[in-house]
Amino acid sequence: MKSGSTLNNRFIRISGALVVTCLLAPLGWAATATGQLHSVIKDHWEYSLREDPITAGRMGVREYNRKLPGVTAEDRARRLEAERRFLNRLNTVDAKDLAESDRINRELLAWVLENGIESKTLFLERIPLNTFSSFYSSALNANRGLAMHRVSDYEDYIARIREFGRYFDENIANMREGIRTGFVLPRIVVEGIAPTVRAQVYSDPTESSLYKPFAEMPESIPTEEQQRLRDAGTEAIRQVAIPAFARVADFLEGEYRKAASETIGAEQMRDGSEYYRHNIRYYVTMDMSPAQIHRIGLEEVGRIRAEMEALIKESGFKGSFEEFTHFLRTDPQFYANTPEALLKETAYIAKRIDYRLPEFFNVLPRTPYGVVPVPSEIAPNYTTASYNPAAIGGIRGGAYWLNTHGLDQRPLYELPALTLHEAVPGHHLQNALSQELENVPDFRRNLYLSAFGEGWALYSERLGKEMGLYTTPYEHFGRLSYEMWRAARLVIDTGIHSQGWTRQQALDFLSDNTSLSPANVRAEVDRYISWPGQALSYKMGEIKIRQLRAQAEKALGDKFDLRVFHDAILSNGALPLSMLETQIQRFIAEQKAP
Repeated sequence: MKSGSTLNNRFIRISGALVVTCLLAPLGWAATATGQLHSVIKDHWEYSLREDPITAGRMGVREYNRKLPGVTAEDRARRLEAERRFLNRLNTVDAKDLAESDRINRELLAWVLENGIESKTLFLERIPLNTFSSFYSSALNANRGLAMHRVSDYEDYIARIREFGRYFDENIANMREGIRTGFVLPRIVVEGIAPTVRAQVYSDPTESSLYKPFAEMPESIPTEEQQRLRDAGTEAIRQVAIPAFARVADFLEGEYRKAASETIGAEQMRDGSEYYRHNIRYYVTMDMSPAQIHRIGLEEVGRIRAEMEALIKESGFKGSFEEFTHFLRTDPQFYANTPEALLKETAYIAKRIDYRLPEFFNVLPRTPYGVVPVPSEIAPNYTTASYNPAAIGGIRGGAYWLNTHGLDQRPLYELPALTLHEAVPGHHLQNALSQELENVPDFRRNLYLSAFGEGWALYSERLGKEMGLYTTPYEHFGRLSYEMWRAARLVIDTGIHSQGWTRQQALDFLSDNTSLSPANVRAEVDRYISWPGQALSYKMGEIKIRQLRAQAEKALGDKFDLRVFHDAILSNGALPLSMLETQIQRFIAEQKAP
């Protein structure tokens, strides 16, 4: 079957299962609450695949692999109307008539729809980029890890490359509307981002990462077709993709930079308070005020600082906190000499963690992961590391991206905490288990909620203490520094976006309270400036998970099993924190029952 004209076999099997269920169910099943819910879920999922071709491909659905999303005003209006209709349909489903699993499905889909509607109402597409992610990086990486074994796969890929011009121009139009309405990025952020876009303007199209699939064509592609596809791909990159990147670079360096704001806080923008509160609700999955979060952050910073001071004293170091962090930032023993050495040390730590996982988890994912360097074209302005999940039905495992640019800014003593966070038992374990969930709707396998995912990853850093992963005082301090980093985010993010903090105040606060290198401090602060609210999710999520564990330990006493608790946290995939609390209360009750 031609991939451009039909869904892949996996999606057909899912759809077929739904049809069989309907046929075998009692007459009138579709009129029941369960039938109504499943109908909404099915329709919404098919709508989501049509509207987001990139996600569709990563979910193993090939039908839309020739496309990139549409982001015009007409697209936004259509989606807003559609999602309001879906929410209205969902609200007619009586939750009390549903099984527990379907109550979760209903509540989760309602959460997704409500946030999507609010985002579109606020027209957040006016700022479609930050220092961590962007519309152009999404397009650039859309086919990363996808299986490309057939001629039609390459023809679809070439067609997608030819979409770059249209897609980039639509995003520029949205950003121009941001200029007109006073909804723009700060200038300091634009000046950091622009060079990474200019770096994509190659004179030789084969130097672009878009060319890589053509350079590594599988034997399943007939020899006589390979050169034709390479030539077509080269021309698509030359004629469409590179000029599109050039237009974005010109726009950022000129018109947008000129219009960019001198202020850095979200609440200093037009309608900024509403925007920032929306981001808090979305990323923290709770409706909290910036002032509340700021106070929590200050309390956590104070607690962690006391632990750091105690550890310095126990280590035998003779000097102040500032002298100790200076020692960590400058002594050559803490830094790798080559990118390969940094990657090898990280891979060794990852395998040490893998060995201990069965002691802490009953359920482990089937999907493997690897340690991969951050692509060189984005590394200079990229964060320390990140996790990129495997595509369903793809040809790669999960990717723990490690930044090997600026080796004197990548201390070895931070690697255990970093690996616990980005790989296992952090992002990879949680994401892979979510993708492998059975008997749940597909939207839940693809759902990522920052407070849950980042909270779990930060909890995993602390779990490394129980796993015996921190073997030196410096590694223990590195973990505390990472926890302090996330606690400081609560103070800095709210300080910048709601309390009028300057960039220098934020730089000083993060530098004074952590052992992060100067380059990492700058990259992190600019990330918070460009991405309001997201940085709050880590510590707020971790605090909630630690609270739930403490409740379970107290309530269950000798019946508490850490492996079973971890499985319970992860068994439903990503959940808003309020829903996670409900599920753990149910877990505690079930464990207490005779």
